[in-house]
Amino acid sequence: MMNLFGFDVPAWAFDWTGSLCVVVSLVFLFGKRLAYWHWSNASLLPYFLLFTAGGQWMLAGLQVTYLIFGVHGLYLWHLERRRDAGEIRFNEPLWYSVTWVASLAIFAYTVAVTDFSQAWNWVQFGAVSLALVANFATTRKWAWSWPVWIGVNAVQAVYFQHLGLWGLFGLQFVLAGMSVYGWLEWRRQERHGRARRQQPAGA
Repeated sequence: MMNLFGFDVPAWAFDWTGSLCVVVSLVFLFGKRLAYWHWSNASLLPYFLLFTAGGQWMLAGLQVTYLIFGVHGLYLWHLERRRDAGEIRFNEPLWYSVTWVASLAIFAYTVAVTDFSQAWNWVQFGAVSLALVANFATTRKWAWSWPVWIGVNAVQAVYFQHLGLWGLFGLQFVLAGMSVYGWLEWRRQERHGRARRQQPAGA
């Protein structure tokens, strides 16, 4: 239970609200649409409040890193869309290097603040580390991000079961199933893109 602006809000409300936003976000991610980032970012506040209320500070901090990636990914996809439409050119090495720097900085911070003497903190650390890799690859629209997300779901399912967060626990299985579909869909899109590039001019 958390008191928010004078109202007592049960933990399950944050749990299920965030879960719903994540599921909707993945539907848009299948087609690499910008709305993915909006819904993904919308899930961060209820999850941040949920983990803060439960004292899971590493997972609460992870929501902040998701926001960093979310804002960066949204703007990068916007730039890429305009580039592909022939409207602009942008400094690609600079923008792509931002993702690398942010990932390494967040990982270093995670290592610094983790108390590895606590067994369950290793589970949190594993989830955070995998999520950083998955977020980076998603930002770059690489298909192998999906199997990494499945790994995140597996680790988080164990941890959320331990915490008794049943909405988040069940969500991991839904997300893993959706990630299998997303992986197959992005690989299909990649094959289709390669086939189009290999067609002779005027074909």
